[in-house]
Amino acid sequence: MATAEEATAIPLGSDTTPEYRRTVEILGKVGLTAYEARAYIALVARGVGDATAVAQAAKIPRTSSYKVLESLVAKGYATPTGGKPILFRPKAPLEVAEALKGGIQEVFEGLDALHRVAAEHGEPQLVYLLTGRERVVGKIAELLDQSTKSFILTTAQLADLRDDLAKKIGSAVKRGVTVTFVTAPLQRIPEGVRHVARENLFATEVLADGEHALLAAPGLDACGFTDNPILTSHLKQFLEVLLEAGDAKPPSP
Repeated sequence: MATAEEATAIPLGSDTTPEYRRTVEILGKVGLTAYEARAYIALVARGVGDATAVAQAAKIPRTSSYKVLESLVAKGYATPTGGKPILFRPKAPLEVAEALKGGIQEVFEGLDALHRVAAEHGEPQLVYLLTGRERVVGKIAELLDQSTKSFILTTAQLADLRDDLAKKIGSAVKRGVTVTFVTAPLQRIPEGVRHVARENLFATEVLADGEHALLAAPGLDACGFTDNPILTSHLKQFLEVLLEAGDAKPPSP
């Protein structure tokens, strides 16, 4: 690992080169926003950095950099260190690639199971599709609003969703809904929400009251949702395994 002095001397290259643009594009296809992709490239080039240094190197707004780095941690691309300011180190690119392969395999195995169940029962419109981040987040918010008993959200996109859902999360907790987030360790969890720590998550999944299920793509730009009891039972079984395997913490006071 390069020293801090050596790391600052590593050239990042021009963000206008075809290689840089392609790297950002490919990282976008596996769930990173443009800011997150640029920040990860900067971390890889530097070896370590705080929010200010990464913002400068990646040419992203300083006001967004900490949230971007927090999201990279949740998605398995970076790790934070102690101290002030908090420093971030990149996960090794090949290590990230292996984790992504496992995540993609897991997601598509789940989709294949749903496909086989649908084919066996021959029922049309078992899964309804939405495209566009605004509509996907809106559907997650709708399921949260409708929940009366339990709401489980499994995501590596917590930093992206937390602010959008903040009021609805608070309302659900107040009306007695057990809200559980399965996401990376060291995340800022809303008050009253149970946290189950799990690394290397890929897709975003929602199970509301054990009856309504949603599966969203990594970038939250598309999702499928259903209230079919056969399909929701499959997601429920899958999430129960995650909850048992994760490091659970009680709701924050």
